[in-house]
Amino acid sequence: MGEFADKVVLVTGAGRGIGRAIALAFAREGAYVAANDLTPVNLDETVAAADGRATAFLADVAARPAVQSMVGQVHEAFGRIDILINNAGVEPHGSLLTFDEWDWARTLAVNLTGPFLLMQSVGRLMAEQGGGTIVSIASIAGRAHGLADRAAYVASKSGLIGLTREAARELATYNIRVNAVCPGVIETEMTAKLRSDQAMMDRWLADIPQGRLGKTQDVVGLVLFLCSDAAGYITGQAINVDGGKVMS
Repeated sequence: MGEFADKVVLVTGAGRGIGRAIALAFAREGAYVAANDLTPVNLDETVAAADGRATAFLADVAARPAVQSMVGQVHEAFGRIDILINNAGVEPHGSLLTFDEWDWARTLAVNLTGPFLLMQSVGRLMAEQGGGTIVSIASIAGRAHGLADRAAYVASKSGLIGLTREAARELATYNIRVNAVCPGVIETEMTAKLRSDQAMMDRWLADIPQGRLGKTQDVVGLVLFLCSDAAGYITGQAINVDGGKVMS
């Protein structure tokens, strides 16, 4: 049991990849994890690996009724929400010239509207209970490094970083800290297609001073720090986890 013992943590997109790693890390620290995803099988695997410290909550974070219902269920089950991790995300590929409007709308709905809805709903509870911490998983693609054929993804992550700053400014009066983590290429299922293109990977690795891709634990370490008391004077920041690829 660590610093997060008996804290209540809501993690979206917890069924795999970075979200699962974050959920399991908080569970190991003794937190009660409300694990959210849209895929029951993946979510069941996360819950099973959490040794009784996680509960599954199926919901589409892009839909206000689903978000409000889920947050209500989590609050009813645990009595509070101390930490919110906005991790759920999608990353469709396609040229700006031919990109489907539905894919554009869905990407912004999941990657940007979802965090907004959750910040709003959970933020109200945190304000009533006297504080809390929110961390959103953005991307270096939303900062100084774009990605080819990812216009919707880049736009959504840029927006999420802007939302993080404004939420931090507004919610500070309620003792709620809000930050974003901006990973580079992390070895997860979402980046499998990218990593299968050796020529592309060679170009990426050539621009990473540390000379390697990230692991999920590289992201988890920063998330845990930002949610800890040691980061009590840090809010409104978007911090890169990318081996030095983007230095800004």
